[in-house]
Amino acid sequence: MTLNTKIGTMHPTSIDLPADSRREMVDLCNQQLANIFDLYSQTKQAHWNVKGIYFEQLHVLFDKMADGIFDFGDMIAERATALGGTALGTVQMAAGATEFPDFPADVFDGKEMLKIVVARWAQYAAGVRAAIHQADEAGDLSTSDMFTEISREVDKLLWFAEAHLQG
Repeated sequence: MTLNTKIGTMHPTSIDLPADSRREMVDLCNQQLANIFDLYSQTKQAHWNVKGIYFEQLHVLFDKMADGIFDFGDMIAERATALGGTALGTVQMAAGATEFPDFPADVFDGKEMLKIVVARWAQYAAGVRAAIHQADEAGDLSTSDMFTEISREVDKLLWFAEAHLQG
């Protein structure tokens, strides 16, 4: 689901991107904002509820992963507003726009929870790489660079989680 910035206000800016490109980037930022907030909350859900023999390792890992992406929400929202848009970042806005399925409330086993977290992070990693390309195609190298920075950290944290499933 793609957010429509018509529910938010566009403001004048001196940034030298065409208005259509700025609106497209604001939409892109708001979609990624919804996704990263949902990814953060789903990872915290796993952190709070994981059970099993590897509880402590996974509890710490999930917290590290959530903390590792939390500040990117602010970065994405501020980019949307710098482009003259409105950041759509409430819990309700994110819930209405996220591209992720609901996190199952009845999974507690560490390995199963880890598989769910890995799947969500892999989905986000693919989405943020698509955002890099979309921003580049729109001629917005600053937004593309922001998503490249996010992609590097997401890939690293995904690797930390996947390593528990390998071998």
